[in-house]
Order: sequence, then C-alpha cells, then structure tokens
Amino acid sequence: MKNILLLIAFITFGTLHASVDPSEKPGNIYGSVTDKILNEPLPYVAVVVKNLNGEIITGAVTDDTGKFEIHKIPEGKSQVIIQYIGYKVFTTEINITKGNEDIYLGNILLEEDIASLDEVNIVAERSTIEQRLDKKVINVGKDLSTAGPTASDIMNNLPTVSVDQQTGELSMRGNQNVRVMVDGKLSNIPVAQLLKQIPSSSIKQIELITNPSAKYNPEGMSGIINIILHKNVNVGFNGNASVGLTYKENAKFNAGLDMNYRNGKFNMYANLSNNVSKNENDGLISRSLNNSKEVIHFLDDSKSNLFKVGLDFYLNDKNTLSIFTNQNLYDGLGVGSSSIFYLDQPSLNQQQLFYFDNENISSQYNFDYKLNFEKTDHTLELEADYNIFSNETMGKYVFSGASPLENFADNDETDRNQLTVNLDYVNPLSESVKIEAGAEARLFETNIDYASNGESYNANGELVPTPSTRFEYVRDIYSLYATFGKNYEKWSYQLGARVENVSVKADTNKIRAFTNDYFQVYPSAFVTYSPSEKNQYQLSYSRRVDRPGLDQVNPIREFSTPLISSFGNINLEPQFTNSIEVNYTRNLEKGSITGGIFYRLVDNEINRAILIDRTNLDRSILTFQNFSSTDLYGIELSSNYKLTKWWSFNTSFELYKRTQKGITEAFENPTGTPTVDDIITQVTEVDNIAWNVRMSNNFTITKDLTFSAFGLYRAKNKGIQFESEPLYFVNLGARYTLWEGRGTFSVNYNDVLDSMKFVFSGNTPYPQSGEFKNESNTIYVGLSYRFGGSNYRAKSRKNRDDNTSSGGGGIF
Repeated sequence: MKNILLLIAFITFGTLHASVDPSEKPGNIYGSVTDKILNEPLPYVAVVVKNLNGEIITGAVTDDTGKFEIHKIPEGKSQVIIQYIGYKVFTTEINITKGNEDIYLGNILLEEDIASLDEVNIVAERSTIEQRLDKKVINVGKDLSTAGPTASDIMNNLPTVSVDQQTGELSMRGNQNVRVMVDGKLSNIPVAQLLKQIPSSSIKQIELITNPSAKYNPEGMSGIINIILHKNVNVGFNGNASVGLTYKENAKFNAGLDMNYRNGKFNMYANLSNNVSKNENDGLISRSLNNSKEVIHFLDDSKSNLFKVGLDFYLNDKNTLSIFTNQNLYDGLGVGSSSIFYLDQPSLNQQQLFYFDNENISSQYNFDYKLNFEKTDHTLELEADYNIFSNETMGKYVFSGASPLENFADNDETDRNQLTVNLDYVNPLSESVKIEAGAEARLFETNIDYASNGESYNANGELVPTPSTRFEYVRDIYSLYATFGKNYEKWSYQLGARVENVSVKADTNKIRAFTNDYFQVYPSAFVTYSPSEKNQYQLSYSRRVDRPGLDQVNPIREFSTPLISSFGNINLEPQFTNSIEVNYTRNLEKGSITGGIFYRLVDNEINRAILIDRTNLDRSILTFQNFSSTDLYGIELSSNYKLTKWWSFNTSFELYKRTQKGITEAFENPTGTPTVDDIITQVTEVDNIAWNVRMSNNFTITKDLTFSAFGLYRAKNKGIQFESEPLYFVNLGARYTLWEGRGTFSVNYNDVLDSMKFVFSGNTPYPQSGEFKNESNTIYVGLSYRFGGSNYRAKSRKNRDDNTSSGGGGIF
C-alpha cells in the first residue's frame, strides 16, 4: 500500500524535486521499463531516486514507449526505485562520480506481483487532459462517464468538439469533416448512430487529433476523434455491467456488458450494448415572402444492438495473433409531419405525413498479427479489416390540402463494403532515434438501389413518374508512409510523409458518370521543446484531404419535405488542407493549462449550394459544390485544475475565424408573384467569428458521494444559409459509490434551464427564421458494477493509426 500511495503522489502532484545546489547535480540516468512476460513497454511507471537515508531526491514517469531519463542527480551513491501497481518493485543502486556522470540502466523487466493484485482498486474519479506529441488525450474519469449514458452525451464536454443537437453530427473547431474511430478502427456504422450505441462507462480514453502525423490516414480536415474502450487488462475473469434510463416525454434505455477472461496464452473478451430510445423533435419555420409558417414534428423510435467478440493468442513472447468481430443491428421507425400554413391564402395550406422504416446491419471482421523482435519496441505488424454494411429504408408519404402530389412510397437499399490491409514496421535505431514505415490498401465499394411509385417534377415543371435509380461508387486507395523521430535532452522532432494513389469511379444506372484518379503527397512535421518538466512547446504542420462523403456525391434524393429536397453532387472532387498549429502546455502542481493557435488553408473547398427549384419556386434544393481556397484560424485554451480537496474542474475556450463560400440563389426585387426571371445566382462569401466556452466542475462531498455541474455557451454562428443564435445549457449530476468501490449509482438532470434549442434566421434563398427543439430537458438514472478480481495489465491489441494501449475497468 505504501508503494501505491507513492505512485498516486507522482500522478497527482508531478515530479518531486529536492532543494539541492545545481552545481552538485552532475549525474544523469537513462533506461526503459518493459513487462517481462508480454515484452510490452510500460508507460507512466514511477521512477524514484532516493539518497541512502531514504529521502526522495528527484524522479520521473516513463513516457508512452516506456522510456525515462532523469537529470542533475547529486554526486555519490543513490537508490533508484521503479514501481508500478500489479508489479514487483525494482531497486538498484547507482554511484555518480566525476568520470561516471551518465548511467544507462538498460531495459528493466518488471515481473507480475500476484500477491498484490487483489489488494486495491484505484478508479479515476476525475477526467484529466494530456497534451502528447500529436494528440490531446482525455482520460475519462467517473465525472465524465456519468455526464450521460452514451458517447454522444459526453462529446460536448470535450475541448474543441461540438455535437449538433438536432442531427447528432460531430464537429471540431466548427467543421464537420471529422473522422471518428473506435480503438483506432473506422466503422461502417453511421457516426451519429455509433456514438449513441457506445455506453459512456465503456470508454477509457478519447483522443483528439487535430493535426495528425503522416502515419495516420489523411482524411478529415478537422482531424480525428479516437474512442478507446476498456478491454484486455485483467488476469482471470473480469467485467463491467451498466444500465441507464433517460426520461422526459419518452423513455430512452441503454445497457452494456463488458467481459474479459485472460489465462496463460489466451485473452478473450466480449462487449455487448443495447440502446432503445424514442426522441421527439419539433420545429417552426417562418417565411416573410409569402407570409407562411411551416410546423414540423418528428418522432424517432429506434433499437440498436452492438456485439463485439475477440481473442488474443500469445504464441510466445515474440508473436501474437488477434481476431475480433463487431456486429451491429439497427431498427429505426420514424413518424413525422410537415404542415404549411399560408396566413394570407389559407386555401394553399397543405400537409405532408411521412413514415420511415429503416433497418441496417453492420459487420466488421479483423485479423492482426504482431511480431516483436529482440530489441524493445522493434515490431512488425500485419492487419486486415473487412467491413460490410447493409441498409434498407422504406418510406411512405401522405399528402393533403393543396399539395399537388399524390401519396407514394419509396424504397432505398444500400450495400457497402470496405477492405483495409496494412503493414506497419517500427524500429528504434537507438535510445533517441526511431523510424516507422508502412503500407496500406483501402478498397471501398457501395451500391444503392432506389425505387418509387410516386411522381416528381421534371425540368419542364410537369409531374412524371419518379424514375428508379441505381448508383455505384468505387474508391481504391493505395498508400505508403514513413516517419523519422529524434529526441534530444530538451528537444524532439518528427518528420514524415504519406503518399497515396487514388482511383474513383461512379456509375448511375450502369453508365459511367464520373472518374477521378490522382496522386498526392501528405507531409507532416512536429517539433517539441521541453525546457523543464513544467513547460512544453510544440509546433506542428500537416497536409490533409477531405474526400467527398457518400451523402455528398449520391445523386439520389436524400430527403424531401413540401419546401425542400436534398441531393448529392456526383462530380464533387476532394478538398485539401494545409494546417499549422502552435501549442504550449504548463504543468501545475494541481493541474495543467494548454493554449494553442492554429491556421488552416483549404483548397477546392466543398460546401453547400442552396438553389431555388425551377419547377416549384416555393421549394429549395440543397446540394454541394467545390469552391476556391478559404482559410480558418483561431485560438484554444483548456485547463484542468484541483482547486481544493473537494473541488476540481476542466474548462476550455475556443475562438476561431472562418471564411465560407457557397452558391446561393435569391429573388431580386420581385414584383408581385416571383418568377424564374427574378432569380439571381451568386457565390456568397461569409466571414464568421465564433467562440465557445465550457466548464465541468466536480465536487467531492464524501468519500462516496460527488456532485457535478457542466455548462456550455456557444456564441452566435454565421453560415452560408443562415445565422444561428447563441446556444447554452447547464447539466447537473450526482454520483454515489457502492459495494466498496465496485458500483456507481448516477443521477443527471440535463438541460436544467430547458434552453437547448437551435434558433436561426437567414435570407437565402428566402427570408426566413425558425427554431428546432428536441427532448433535452431530461432525467437520467444509471447504475454500473465492476466484477472480477485482478488488476494485471495484459497485452493490448494494436489501435490502428495510433498505437495507444487500451486499459480497462477504469483501473490504473
């Protein structure tokens, strides 16, 4: 227990220093720490230097690769103590002399301490934020995991991240071009659906990668969000079970079960989760041109089940085979209405009722082989990942009033598959130099069949039968990457480049409609300067790409209401981004502060085009276009701090300026009833300055009882189509620990002020204003329980594209 308390002191308060004259500290020690059985580097291991009287002189914590270095050790004999929970303590003696100032301790192998495994369970109470070389890591504590039942609920608590309350879509720094991964793997499951499926209690870490290096796939202008789940940590049988209920107008139920069994050469795990929910959304849109109001109501009733089963087989100390499969089953029903009232001409009033039945199955199959060479961190890894997604949507539309359309039904079937094969090689050439290289092939294909028994307007404004459409889209990507990194005493840098050859083909009704073949180079560079353990500066650069998403290129109608329809643009080309960031991190005695500035230059920007439907001038068409260059720059500040023993907080502030371009249409000085001749088309450029601030507070009342309060304010935001009013909300929560720390009971009151709504106004293509409101003012009650006994950190599977180890059960 004494060793554990010492480790906690290091994690909480940072590196300890004795007050010694600098002139008497000529010595330095270097080394690395590795799990003896698994031959895996151990990060965040405490390394303590004591004098022979047992007094602490100095110390450090191993980095992500298990390495450490400690400087300015006094001349003479000292003890070096290396300790980590679940392992036996390693102790050695060193002697710093005039001719022996630098001592290399080599690779220290820590052995499992079976006797200590069941002595203590330490669970992270509060979330912490770490600034690493190319990412920001949020270690999810109990305060954040109880902010809501799913991953979607906690995303708004993260710096730089926002969630659209109407659609569930993510954005970083005001941009929705974000790649979302789970354990380093992309999924075919739609992002909004996926985030609602992952229980928050299953999340160990969330990585925010705003300027990824060359080893990452280059998609996503805003960067990458990687959700790391608890798994592969404990010896024996262990797990976590959770249930939760959210209620306002409708009930929302979620449950999760994570299990892990490790014994000898096998590690088996399974994750099961279920989400059953009903969600209401109400909207009102007012248009001054024809003095009309559109009242929208929608009820979504969905059920989703996610199953993940995996096996790691340790052939020997050098070779590991791993397999897993993900299966997600989704069934969604939607019922809605859109009623349009013309206040000056009631005879034109009309209503549309619509019904949706949406079922999809997503399957993922993954194989991984890893070879560890004799030298620590020298590895070769082969991985193959195959995703299948099948979706069928049946819709029914019923019209009444003055609508010219007849009732109709349509059917949309989507089949999508993606195969990814990659080979990665890592070689630390020395203690300070490391190279990484790899090759990857990504083969993506989707087929969409659309059929309808209804009618639609043709180019002449005539109602004709809606044609059936088959859309096929194929994209093959072959890439190579390499990075070179070097560490000095206070400086480190990493240079890299990724080259890709891309081939895109799109067919509509078996006719080649679009092709695009291109070759691109994506360089990256990182420079870090750490003048002391309390200060870190970083400069980074990367080039990235945003390839058009399927919804952006699909020419089949995405959705339709009496006044608006949405279509993709099959001719869209990718946009490219050059990104520069400067960050500074200050480690304090009770927390840390991180500040940064960033600049992005975007070429061939993809953005919205909002057009007037020539066949019906009351209607709008939403689509996408490529534009010329634009830019984005801003600043970010974030901090986590423990003010007192009972009060800690995380807070962040973001301010950015963005220039957007889009094609818009409007009526120019119409007289009487507008005609096609009154339409003007123009490229609209919008300069927008936006800022957000959020703060999460955690209050410890007793050892078992804590309260939390979270608030967010998002300032006014201006886009191509409309300007949104400020959005703000406050969430309150309480958490009680049960069963000697194994259980947690949580109660949350979300959107206490019932203020979370989307309010907007705009002039394109018509002067209009409105608001949308969903069920945000809710009560959530949740219960989770951890079972099993051991606290041994087992071998983790590779997280594709990040190489970050997974943890489990909230256990350090």
